[in-house]
This record gives sequence, C-alpha cells and structure tokens, in this order.
Amino acid sequence: MNSFGQKFRFTTFGESHGVALGCIVDGVPAGVEIDLEFIQEEMNRRKPGQNKLQTARKEDDKIEILSGTFEGLSTGTPIAMVLYNGNQKSKDYDSVKDLFRPGHADFTYFHKYGIRDYRGGGRSSARETSARVAAGAIAQLILKDLNIEVFSGISNIDGIKSEEFDWEYAKTSEMYALDKNKEEEQKNAILKAKESHNSVGGVVSLKAINVPAGLGEPIYYKLDSVLADAMMSINAVKAISIGDGIESISLKGNENNDEITSNGFKTNHSGGILGGISNGDDIEMQVYFKPTPSIFLEQDTINVYNEDVKCNLKGRHDPCVATRGSVVAQSMLAIVLVDMLLLNMGAKMTHLKKIYS
Repeated sequence: MNSFGQKFRFTTFGESHGVALGCIVDGVPAGVEIDLEFIQEEMNRRKPGQNKLQTARKEDDKIEILSGTFEGLSTGTPIAMVLYNGNQKSKDYDSVKDLFRPGHADFTYFHKYGIRDYRGGGRSSARETSARVAAGAIAQLILKDLNIEVFSGISNIDGIKSEEFDWEYAKTSEMYALDKNKEEEQKNAILKAKESHNSVGGVVSLKAINVPAGLGEPIYYKLDSVLADAMMSINAVKAISIGDGIESISLKGNENNDEITSNGFKTNHSGGILGGISNGDDIEMQVYFKPTPSIFLEQDTINVYNEDVKCNLKGRHDPCVATRGSVVAQSMLAIVLVDMLLLNMGAKMTHLKKIYS
C-alpha cells in the first residue's frame, strides 16, 4: 500500500531517481491556513546535503502545491504536492544493477515483484519520506490551530545517550540533538563512522503536548498500534517504544502505574496512552533506527543469478539516517494525531449536536 490513514489520508508517489516525488493529502478540513513558508521549512529540515553529517546529495526539495487550496486556505478537496529530483547520479548504481545490497530491500523487492529499480533503491529509498514530510506539515498546521504541538530530537547515537531533553534546542541543532552536552560526542561518532566508510544507528525521541483525552479507536485502530504502524513504515526503523516501553518490565505494578489526582497524572510511564486511547497527558515515544545499510566496505552477497559475489558500493549516503529521520518521525506523529482527531468527532452524540443542532 502507498496510502496511510483513514479520515486524514495521504498517498505518496515517486522514486529516488525518478522525475519527481509527491503526495496527495485527502481529508483536510476546509479553512486551514496553508502556510507554504512553514511547509518549505519542514522540507528544508529533512532535505539532504546540508552538512558533513549527511549525504552529499544536494536537493532543493522545493515543494509545489498543485491543488486543494484557494487564496491561502484549504478548500476541503485533495491537496496535491510535488517536488522534483534534480541531483541524481544514477550511474553510481550501475555496479549493483544485478546484485543485492546487504541490509537493503533489493532482495525482497526483487522476490516480490520480479523487477526492481536499482537506482538508489527506487521506491524503497528513504527519499520517499520527503513526501511524508510535506503531508506532515499540513497535519502540523491543523494541530497548530488546536494548540497541539509535536516535537522530535535525537536522544541516542551509537549508544551515546542524552541525559537532558531540550526540545527547543533540538530545533536549532544541525543534527537535532536533544542534549547539547552530548551533541559533540554524538557528532564525532557519526563522523568517525563516515571516515571509516561505515555507519551508525540512533534513537529519535518524540513528544506531543496538549493532546486531548479520548483519541484512539479500540480495538483494532488503537492510538499506540497506529503510531507503531506509522513509525515502523519509515525506512530503517526497527523498533519503537511508548512511554517506559521495554523498561516497564523491570518495574513493579505500583511503580509502573500512573497514579491519578484531581490535577492530573502524577507520572507518565504510559507515554500518554492507556488502553490504546490518549489519556490527556503528553504523548512520549522513542523510535529506533538501524545503521544505514549503504556502507563503503566490501561485503559478501549474491546476484540475481544466485551467484556469490562481492558488493562494493559507490554513491552518496547518510552515515546515520536517524538524524534526518527525526523530521520524518515527527511528521508521522502529527499525521496520526490529526487522523485520530477526525475519527473521534463521531464518538459522542454531543460532538455531532455541536455541529448539526
């Protein structure tokens, strides 16, 4: 599937080395102020080639809105957006035309479809996520009108963990680091991997504030299960954790439960979700990115003829995909929340009466 969401739904199209990528966003309420400058700022946060921590591929990622707006407002009809590729070097991939790159989707795409676009991974490339960021920017504009805000940042690179979580600082950091005291060490880990033609993984932390209680559709469209679906659909993500996540297995029940007072919850071990439904507290989660599979070290693999061969990659790749991935994860969080807000509108008769009575 190339679409995500129910009431707020987007579909992406395009390939890494094709003419263009883009998305169609459906379910946007009429009357949303479409701030093109903000959308472009979000695209710029994700775009490649901005510093030495990223791939050398440079793309403007200039977004164009083709439909769904009039005089700066959404019309309630599908919003189509497109960005054109301008800096492909497809010849870099000639050497891997017939072989499967270790750690990539080449092997599985070929066995599923019998054909694959080997130029940068084609549809399986992380370049597809640029279209998600465009859709996520629309979602964030909707959330802004409701005073809901989403944040993201890097909390772990190569095992170097953040001890402080400064969400505002992460916005200004070139690697979106949450802890300015750990940032230099984390940067050095990325650069060291790059210099040795290798890569490292990382953890993205996410937070959403002012989320109302009641979001989530039991039993098969729970907020936490849809968040897991959204994050696991991002390239290179191998795990997610909500609230205390796997750490909760080390706690006793009285330690893990979030006691409730007339002023709210005393703690937030649940990450703001109980029974698959938001409880009004902050949504807190972590997203785990594996090391970039594109490394410049010789590796064993096979080709399409099932022959043992050596893989020696060329090209331009991020030594750590988690950094730019944090922008994508934030976008997906915003998209899920808007979808859940729209779904929740029909949960009570009182909601309908406010609109139709």
